[in-house]
Amino acid sequence: MKNIDKTKPVLVTGATGFVAGWLVKKLLEEGMTVHAAVRNPDKQEKVAHLNEMAKNSAGKIMYFKSDLLQEDSYKEAMEGCELVFHTASPFTSEFKNPQTELIDPAVKGTENVMETAKQTSSVKRVVVTSSCASIYTDATECTQAPNGMLTEDIWNTTSSLEYQPYYYSKTLAERKAWEITDSQSQFDLVTINPSFVLGPMLNPKFTTSESFTILKQMGDGTMKAGAPKMGVGLVDVRDVADAHFLAGFTPEAKGRYITSGHNTNFLEMALTLQDKFGADYGIPKKPLPKWLLSLIGPMVNKAFSRKFIKNNVNVEWKADNSKIKSDLGMKFMPIKTTMEDSFQVLVEAGIFNK
Repeated sequence: MKNIDKTKPVLVTGATGFVAGWLVKKLLEEGMTVHAAVRNPDKQEKVAHLNEMAKNSAGKIMYFKSDLLQEDSYKEAMEGCELVFHTASPFTSEFKNPQTELIDPAVKGTENVMETAKQTSSVKRVVVTSSCASIYTDATECTQAPNGMLTEDIWNTTSSLEYQPYYYSKTLAERKAWEITDSQSQFDLVTINPSFVLGPMLNPKFTTSESFTILKQMGDGTMKAGAPKMGVGLVDVRDVADAHFLAGFTPEAKGRYITSGHNTNFLEMALTLQDKFGADYGIPKKPLPKWLLSLIGPMVNKAFSRKFIKNNVNVEWKADNSKIKSDLGMKFMPIKTTMEDSFQVLVEAGIFNK
């Protein structure tokens, strides 16, 4: 059990990221000093929204230049911190070399942060942003899980460099975090394992994340013929930020936490947008047949291989989120709120060029 002193600075790696932005906002509102580790603190368009938040809050923000692949890159940023949030990790399906673009930054970045924590005597707790991807690869695995639901006891053993390398990168990175934690007794580790994260972006100039690609396709006509009933979990980014905060400051928090509000699928998600946006945008209303997706899927997105489609479309996704609810008192936003708020950001950012 670790009691964290809120007067001490808190480190957030990858502070310009989607989840990290909301976490930084929460920390600043609580009047805390945030050590924001970012690749390039001088890139104003990347940090302007964070500066704006700091200006209007009781807390303050300090920037530290850092690189996931560089040893000791987080040393200065971590000094004096009792709590470290490691959120930085690549998330994309557009890559040429999965080893150098996904695996290395995820695993080596985690190793660098954890090893630095070992050498920084002030650190009491590290909270790592992992993923449900380190628990499973395909929705078909839910049916093989105890009671047909994914739990924190399960580890992903089916992804690889060749098949779903993003899932593989998250699995290897989280395993590395636990391995390093087990080699010392100074700090403890808590991991937050979100499912598919959506919600409003704090910096809408950068809607390039994988989550927003799917959302954009729901409104730009790509999915007009129908949306696949691809089984996924969904969680609001604001809930994920709260989960990190609670994991950091709840002394009893321990182990892994599945952070997923809803067991759903892409069609169900799209249907929640009909009321508000259906009249103006090409929101899908019906399911896209599995055979058709098998035909066009691999051409639209290389992550949608025929094997992946077979194992995830028309397959129910189920995860047990009872641990985070009971341990951290977590509550999740309604799916409609998440979907509408996310879509609204894309509309306002002119993504659909209407």
